[in-house]
Amino acid sequence: MASRAGALAGAGLQAEAARPLLEARDVTVVYGRGPAQITALRRLVLHVRPGELVGLVGPNGSGKTTLVRAATGAVVPQSGAVLLEGEEAAALSQRERARRVAVVPQNPLLPEAFTAFEAVMMGRTPHLRLLQNEGAGDAAIVAEAMRATDTAGLAGRRVGELSGGERQRVVVARALAQQARLLLLDEPTAHLDIGHQAAVLDLMLALCREESRGVLAAVHDLTLAAQYCDRLVLLERGEIAAEGLPDAVLKEELLERVYGVRVSVLTHPQTGRPLVAPLVGRA
Repeated sequence: MASRAGALAGAGLQAEAARPLLEARDVTVVYGRGPAQITALRRLVLHVRPGELVGLVGPNGSGKTTLVRAATGAVVPQSGAVLLEGEEAAALSQRERARRVAVVPQNPLLPEAFTAFEAVMMGRTPHLRLLQNEGAGDAAIVAEAMRATDTAGLAGRRVGELSGGERQRVVVARALAQQARLLLLDEPTAHLDIGHQAAVLDLMLALCREESRGVLAAVHDLTLAAQYCDRLVLLERGEIAAEGLPDAVLKEELLERVYGVRVSVLTHPQTGRPLVAPLVGRA
């Protein structure tokens, strides 16, 4: 009996580990009405499992930001469903969604008068009861998030005094402090120099590998996405044009069709992953 119970428990843990943290089932999102109506996503099917870093790529207006917003409940699909850990996002309270998914938005809004430490502490809000103050445990979590994102030195500075890159790293730290299993990143490396771009993506990869978190990152830089992501999802006008390993998605003919520009796809001499470069001056 005990061995059977143990086997059932083990099967349950395996099922839990295999269940997607994020699942989009035939998701269609429409903006506007009548002649001005725009279909931002069309019957999109996508998933992110624990331990995966998935890159969302595609030209401006292809639906990347809309998908991130749909996953957080900021946008309600016209049809289909977005599931967070097996439950419909729309059926969860805002607090429960925030405990399951943390977001690094493309254009984050932070209170200018807050210190960087206070801004990162905002990530602890979903874990506090009504009118409950932050405790020493919350402060320790925030301090660790700031250490991991190289923002500890900014802790006492006002948000209004920070550069664009410094603000971006503070927002990443806030997402880490939230301790959600799923992270959605909308252009997380915007405003960052190459050193901090690599540091942020190294951190995301470590979270996936070491803590079995899942990350969906909308990234414009195709070469950067190829170096870090387990899978790429290429969007074109709200639909998936290709999905799979980076070298299977980043094909010259496909990228020319989707982006409208000729490119050369090379192979990184050390990683073996794709490098994408536009063909300058060639029609």
